[in-house]
Amino acid sequence: MPQSSGAGHSCTLKDPSMPDSGEVTQESLQGMSVRTTQDNLGTSSLTDRQTLSRESLSHDLEFSTPKKTKHAQLDCPEEALWTTQADGHVRLRLDPCCPQLPYTVHRMFYEALDKYGDLSALGFKRQGKWEHVSYSQYYLIARKVAKGFLKLGLERAHSVAILGFNSPEWFFSAVGTVFAGGIVTGIYTTSSPEACQYIARDCRANIIVVDTQKQLEKIQKIWKNLPHLKAVVIYGESPPKKITNVYTMEEFMELGREISEETLDTIIDAQQPNQCCVLVYTSGTTGNPKGVMLSQDNITWTARFGSQAGDIQPAEVQQEVVVSYLPLSHIAAQIYDLWTGIQWGAQVCFAEPDALKGSLVNTLREVEPTSHMGVPRVWEKIMEKIQEVAAQSGFIRRKMLLWAMSVTLEQNLTCPTSDLRPFTTRLADYLVLAKVRQTLGFAKCQKSFYGAAPMTAETQRFFLGLNIRLYAGYGLSETTGPHFMSSPYNYRLYSSGKVVPGCRVKLVNEDTEGIGEICLWGRTIFMGYLNMEDKTCEAIDSEGWLHTGDTGRLDTDGFLYITGRLKELIITAGGENVPPVPIEEAVKMELPIISNAMLIGDQRKFLSMLLTLKCTLDPDTSDPTDNLTEQAVEFCQRVGSRASTVSEIVGKKDEAVYQAIEEGIQRVNANAAARPYHIQKWAILERDFSISGGELGPTMKLKRLIVLEKYKDIIDSFYQVQNK
Repeated sequence: MPQSSGAGHSCTLKDPSMPDSGEVTQESLQGMSVRTTQDNLGTSSLTDRQTLSRESLSHDLEFSTPKKTKHAQLDCPEEALWTTQADGHVRLRLDPCCPQLPYTVHRMFYEALDKYGDLSALGFKRQGKWEHVSYSQYYLIARKVAKGFLKLGLERAHSVAILGFNSPEWFFSAVGTVFAGGIVTGIYTTSSPEACQYIARDCRANIIVVDTQKQLEKIQKIWKNLPHLKAVVIYGESPPKKITNVYTMEEFMELGREISEETLDTIIDAQQPNQCCVLVYTSGTTGNPKGVMLSQDNITWTARFGSQAGDIQPAEVQQEVVVSYLPLSHIAAQIYDLWTGIQWGAQVCFAEPDALKGSLVNTLREVEPTSHMGVPRVWEKIMEKIQEVAAQSGFIRRKMLLWAMSVTLEQNLTCPTSDLRPFTTRLADYLVLAKVRQTLGFAKCQKSFYGAAPMTAETQRFFLGLNIRLYAGYGLSETTGPHFMSSPYNYRLYSSGKVVPGCRVKLVNEDTEGIGEICLWGRTIFMGYLNMEDKTCEAIDSEGWLHTGDTGRLDTDGFLYITGRLKELIITAGGENVPPVPIEEAVKMELPIISNAMLIGDQRKFLSMLLTLKCTLDPDTSDPTDNLTEQAVEFCQRVGSRASTVSEIVGKKDEAVYQAIEEGIQRVNANAAARPYHIQKWAILERDFSISGGELGPTMKLKRLIVLEKYKDIIDSFYQVQNK
């Protein structure tokens, strides 16, 4: 399949004409052997199983699926490549680069039943024991959920908003929403009532699904301001008293019995690949979040080809096992956990709600995933924990780990693609590193991915020393997730991989170093921003190219290297263009006590920097505490300080630490390309950046404009002193 890594590649646009393809036969489904199913869904009904005979389940499947499951025809081929209306349709980017015929989410799932019906689809823990739901059960439950939504009044092109931690119920609600002709809209569990109100109102949510009483109370506060909201379904807890139009999952599932299978099939049959089925709200740095509209074709095409580019295996070859813990309201987790899982028959196991507060590693050990994805901050936290444990270990054990990581890193850097490893490297892996990976739960993990934010070179090299390659993906909510992917066969350190086959990329306004704005084209590209025509026109040009706002370069082999964002580019008062990320990474590499570094200098006479120190997190809230990490304490001791808290250093301006940081920054300045790239002033903040503090987004991306506003007085002081 041809692919492109530059603007010179041409594929002519074609109108979406799709010849009919063969039908999926009912006979292949009628012989399925399935052990159990559920009449209801909820905390109790997921554990109280009823055994059905093979004949009974075959009957259910036969009479709960459309008699004809064909490639959907586009009844009205659209001319426009984008729309801002929830009920709009778009012209799909069909061309020789993207040969797969468009199909719907229902067809993707229905075809998976033939291959994966008996396999475990979802794993979850109830009362300390792992339980599983097969793909056949999953499909039947999703249909019941769809009928429940229809009974509650879900209208076509209106949303079901889901506000809860990752769970089987989240998946059932999402798939059921699409089956019922609605639009899946995830809301971050950390969202305030005001943020929930904006999203629920903008997407015209008819129903909101929540997991806890706490989330229900948020919706109760804003219900009067949501004219389209008809009902709330709660699945994790039961309300202390009956509330009008609030249903437990068990009550909700009973409602669906009143809707016939034929009614649901009629809705499914009418669905088109070029209509919206998912909304992902981006957490922008300014203004209200934008609702990214993703079509059924966006989902089904990316679930297949984006995952193939990452070497995700179909269950016929090897059933992938993944742990779901990142927010499903973000496209990375949703496409990786939910939709790709259906496409290839993966087993998705759900972590506990406190996964990011420390329990994730326990789940990883129990599940032993074959592939795993984390945002950079998750990998950094794992790295810091290993470093803390190593610092507390005995001399011999610590030296053994350092030796093993050193020889392995050298081998992986010098011969990254070689399967032939020297005896010393194999010995180091056998004696030391394999045990570390087993302790982390990665004994069987063949592919470890990251995305959603930049990752430091230090973190990548650390895991390479453990013989864990971190494979990058690059994309946006607007590209349904991955548009570039790395894999075991497509890897280059520090790059974001190559463009997914069938997709295209070009760089515009390239500078002398070949760095330009990254523009993307293909079946991954979103339909438009809901109700935001001006923002959509800014993002998609007249030829259908998505302008990402990110800058990067392509090497001669087509590997992409992200260099920054156009909006983050610092333009000093002297007219110098300064990309902040490389300088920030250099400071963190030079000074292992630093957690976050943010460069300042837009329209200023010189560059300055805000720094935060590495500290432990509160196990209950995940907020930064005052206590330094083991690595930070070790740094202090090395430079002659006895400090063990942030306040000791900042409050007393610890002379040894401040001097060491100044010397580290001077070393970074010495390696700068020119004097305008020098950091002239800096300050250590009293508290590390966090989601609760507002400096970080849900995927731990730095919100630069928020930081500029929040620490305005400190920043202004840098330049007031200079002016005197």
